[in-house]
Amino acid sequence: MHVEFAIVGGGIVGLGAALALLEQGVRSLVVLEAEDKIAAHQTGHNSGVIHAGVYYRPGSLKAKLCAEGRAALYAFCEMEGIAHERCGKLIVATNEAEQARLAALADRARANGLTPKALTAGELRDHEPHVAGVAGLWIAETGIVDYGAVAAAYARRVQAAGGELRTGWRLASVRRQPARLTLISTQEEAITCDHLITCAGLQADRVAQRCGVAPGVRIVPFRGEYYELAPAARFLVRNLIYPTPNPNFPFLGVHYTRKIDGSIEAGPNAVLAFRREGYRKFNFSVRDAFDIFSYGGFWRLARRYWPTGVGEFYRSFSKHAFWRALRTLTPELELQHLQPAGAGVRAQALAPDGQLVDDFHIVQAYRMTHVLNAPSPAATASLSIGKQIARLAREA
Repeated sequence: MHVEFAIVGGGIVGLGAALALLEQGVRSLVVLEAEDKIAAHQTGHNSGVIHAGVYYRPGSLKAKLCAEGRAALYAFCEMEGIAHERCGKLIVATNEAEQARLAALADRARANGLTPKALTAGELRDHEPHVAGVAGLWIAETGIVDYGAVAAAYARRVQAAGGELRTGWRLASVRRQPARLTLISTQEEAITCDHLITCAGLQADRVAQRCGVAPGVRIVPFRGEYYELAPAARFLVRNLIYPTPNPNFPFLGVHYTRKIDGSIEAGPNAVLAFRREGYRKFNFSVRDAFDIFSYGGFWRLARRYWPTGVGEFYRSFSKHAFWRALRTLTPELELQHLQPAGAGVRAQALAPDGQLVDDFHIVQAYRMTHVLNAPSPAATASLSIGKQIARLAREA
């Protein structure tokens, strides 16, 4: 089998790239997914937020693609009849220090083309009657959707446009040849292509290495664990409630997310996972753990964030600690209101100097385009990221 483009990775980014290529006139394309279904990992475990782009550095690829992708995603959902809602979110400051950071966040939101609304303590309750805080920021552009449904719609469109989708196809190696590449699966099936795109998420660095490309980063998995509000407690949250982010920690902190089915998620924390697809607390892989602890970049990161990391692990094993963190936002929350829910694993690219790669990171080689870091808002921006990947691949 020969195709113009082969895409390794059937998550929402890989499918977005496939859709963009077909819309640009590519005649033959195949999406190769290692699992037995599409959207099995980060896409399928996504919290479902359509991000507005509040937190991203103005001018960054994340800020640009989030703005473009958000608008395109809302339009796509309307066209496909996918349930979604532009419900808005509330960012809450619970003390004076956070209030000062909230003002800076409002400036960044405006620089990213948003229309944040500053709220007083009294005005907070107009949006969320059960929230507590000294000030807030209302972001009207934020929404919710089921990204599994979005990915399924992308897949239908890809196949309708003549693209092929194969599941259970795991890349083992790549042979470079004049004017083409030969991809070999673990079952020794060969596919040739003019250009290869990899969007492999939690395995992104390893897939690049199998292709003979030095990724320059290491994927370190962080598990985000969730609780769910019992149905009797859902009245406490109308839409989305976030804390003011701590600049000393690279993640946003536990928050509330109303999902499109009406349930309310609480979380996530952010704990180091000892298996790349480690959705349970005690999942462990010798290989994955070795990759983490043998990497100098991890130890440089750990020296900066170990106190916070210890706190996240404590919260992972203590429902009471999780509850206390959430009560800073909603004091009426009772311990029995929290029910265990699912978890997701974030594929975080880590540089050798210990810096978390914050922006999208794409590397090109001979007839190849490798997406090595696609953190949030990758799902929100999947259509715009797809166009960016398609452009880079076609120009290579």
